[in-house]
Amino acid sequence: MTEWIPTPIDMRVLRGALELERTGRGIVPHRLPAAARAQFPDEYLARTEEQPSGVRLAFRTRATAVELDVLPTKRAYGNGPPQPDGRYDLVVDGGPAGQATVPGGNLAVIDMATQTAETRPGEPGTLRFSGLSAEAKDVEIWLPQDENTELIALRTDAPVEPLPDRGRRVWLHHGSSISHGSTAASPTATWPAVAAARGGVELINLGFGGNAMLDPFTARAMRDSPADLISLKIGINIANADAMRLRAFTPAVHGFLDTIREGHPDTPLLLVSPVLCPIQEDNPGPIAPDYGASTLRFKALGDPADVAAGRLTLTVIRDALAAIAARRAANDPNLHYLDGRALYGEADYAELPLLDGVHPSPAGHVRIGERFAELVFESESGAFAP
Repeated sequence: MTEWIPTPIDMRVLRGALELERTGRGIVPHRLPAAARAQFPDEYLARTEEQPSGVRLAFRTRATAVELDVLPTKRAYGNGPPQPDGRYDLVVDGGPAGQATVPGGNLAVIDMATQTAETRPGEPGTLRFSGLSAEAKDVEIWLPQDENTELIALRTDAPVEPLPDRGRRVWLHHGSSISHGSTAASPTATWPAVAAARGGVELINLGFGGNAMLDPFTARAMRDSPADLISLKIGINIANADAMRLRAFTPAVHGFLDTIREGHPDTPLLLVSPVLCPIQEDNPGPIAPDYGASTLRFKALGDPADVAAGRLTLTVIRDALAAIAARRAANDPNLHYLDGRALYGEADYAELPLLDGVHPSPAGHVRIGERFAELVFESESGAFAP
């Protein structure tokens, strides 16, 4: 019989979360702190920031078996079936070593129109990884990127200790659902996770599906978080929601950058514009599901003629972000700009089309992550070059 050794789940064995909330049963990792959560406009962002994209248990051990008790919250949209079970990725000494799912759990039935949810309670489950080497090793368990997860208990058959400091730089990233990884194959296959692995950095992923809106509380959270590298991939959610006009967008970007610079005055900071998205290149938002299509696809509802009055398209947003970066460069030599089409452009779209007109395929995520690593981490002129 296995003699299990329990390990408390806290910040010593968790990476990628900014704060932990203790519940009556366990721990909920949050990607935004309580001060930010007190200012959320709706439950959509609350549900999204709690989805642990980039959050992983990380420890060193000789254990040959690991168990984790969790309470997942699955999603269903309207009368549709629940989404597939979220995947947990096991990484040992930096390489993939297994994958697991946990059936059951709560079910959040989401109204697509209002993004409100009715949650039906369920029971916790257990995932188990066994047959591991008895040698001392670095172990990471990456949590599902888009499935709300309450962590209840961690058990191993040998003692656990926090990972030693390997001197890896901390990369703090903020973006939309594409950064969140909503259509990635698994948590280590989101494009930021792919890029972080190739870049040899510690990822904190503040990608929030539908909610990269230049919110001041997100800027303050980034200002107050330790980081060696910072990137912002912004624009598509603002166009998607038709949330701003050009008059408001430009000073909002400046204000977001100003806030981050209060805490990170000299940190390399990369401003990234949207990747190619043909439905919004020259058409303003908002976007909406195209119910005439055989599979879920989105369409832009805005009138291109309104661009002259300040409505935003991705073309307008890229021009504005490039101008902002150029204007600030004289006083901020550590601010860099990258056109998102260098990560995913027309040739990529022809080879790896967007699944629904907005989100990349799993292979598209890998392509974007590899391209980001090449241009930003590995190129001698890259913003995050060593």
